[in-house]
Amino acid sequence: MIVHLFTLLVATLLDRLVGDPDWLWRRVPHPVALLGRAIDWADRKWNDHRQSAATRRFRGTLAILGLLAVAVLVGYDLHLLLLLVGPLGVAVEAVLVAILLAQKSLADHVRAVARALAGDGVEGGRRAVARIVGRDPDQLDEPAICRAAIESLAENASDGVVAPWLFYLVFGLPGLLAYKLLNTADSMIGHLTERHRAFGWAAARLDDVANFIPARLTALMFAAVAPLVDGSAGAALAVAWRDARLHRSPNAGWPESAVAGALGLSLGGPRRYGELEVDAPALNADGRREATVDDVTDSVRLLRRLSDLLVAILLLLLVLSFL
Repeated sequence: MIVHLFTLLVATLLDRLVGDPDWLWRRVPHPVALLGRAIDWADRKWNDHRQSAATRRFRGTLAILGLLAVAVLVGYDLHLLLLLVGPLGVAVEAVLVAILLAQKSLADHVRAVARALAGDGVEGGRRAVARIVGRDPDQLDEPAICRAAIESLAENASDGVVAPWLFYLVFGLPGLLAYKLLNTADSMIGHLTERHRAFGWAAARLDDVANFIPARLTALMFAAVAPLVDGSAGAALAVAWRDARLHRSPNAGWPESAVAGALGLSLGGPRRYGELEVDAPALNADGRREATVDDVTDSVRLLRRLSDLLVAILLLLLVLSFL
């Protein structure tokens, strides 16, 4: 247990300080890219548009369950192999876990939006925010760019930071690999398109289940650290409890609402994805719609304090393990 906690502590600190080195992934495939290749193979092999929706849903369910089983087995065998190596194996596992967390890369991408707006204006902000959101950036003015960046930070704090951190804490490397595969599958095939509506149904539903607790825990964590960035813990909790269910996602509304309340902003609302217009309700409708670059910076500070809280939890668990 002590080794497990220490590994996660080192991984959390590594991810915060080093993040994902782009130079490395230009030379070797990222682990998530490998997961993506497996999902793409299953999609091409098993998703036959000539079959009925029921058959495609059944085949998609078998495909995701099979891929999850492989991920768990690989994680289990890899963990055992690294344990046999000794301290070096623990170090390698910590690096692997750090690679599968995303706190620094998320902070860097959102901070880049603030820098682009400050240096290059709306056009620069649109280019920067297009790297982290799926909506049409050409329709966004400066406040909308800021809101989009903050919403992306809030949602990805849950499924890119807290959820994988929690899955490793509870289930170890097998759980972490299974979660990352599921989250990647949801992003690739969990859409309501003609091709994936049936085949990706199980991946999308299982991803919702996997993120149920992490999303709500992320909202609680954002509320806990809100006063450290001059935000309101009470408003974060109140808005999350009231407005999270308004979001089209059963999970993303929790961290987004919490951040909206903590920073006094109104997030969400109508947005455009290519030709598709989504008339989404506002989260914290009484908050400010005129989000600013300073608000984006504050959201990054909020993420940093959440990272501090993750480290503090691990240190506390380590101390208790020695008692």
